[in-house]
Amino acid sequence: MPMTTSAMILGNDRRMFVIEYLQKCNGKADLRDLVEYIAKKEGNTDRRHRKSVYVSLVQTHIPKMEREGIIEFKHGTIKLIQVPENVDVYMEIVNKNDVRWATVYSMLALGSAAMSYYVQSWEGFVISTVFLSMSVIQRLKEKRIIKRTG
Repeated sequence: MPMTTSAMILGNDRRMFVIEYLQKCNGKADLRDLVEYIAKKEGNTDRRHRKSVYVSLVQTHIPKMEREGIIEFKHGTIKLIQVPENVDVYMEIVNKNDVRWATVYSMLALGSAAMSYYVQSWEGFVISTVFLSMSVIQRLKEKRIIKRTG
């Protein structure tokens, strides 16, 4: 099965960092600043590691992303052209070591449903159950996106 553009991006942290950084910089950034950003995100800013980041970007990641029409690279400047739909969704959903929003909403809805049941507020219980169902559906959508692109 051919790899989708989303899977190509999501399959590599450095490509994700490229998009993340360009979005923070209004879609345009200098390659040197991007290298520094990625090195910091990877927790190693020594000269050798920055050079490794630079080489991998120039030789692998930037050309791949250019071929897919995601970025444009000219004269040391990278410009974000478009981000595939599922990548944006994934970046909103998943940050390493973060709690997913669907999980937070599920916990709040579950707590609200339990409290409504306890105080015998059936309207509150029904509303909380609806919100709980919506958060479960969102979580299932997240899993589908991650599975499809991962």
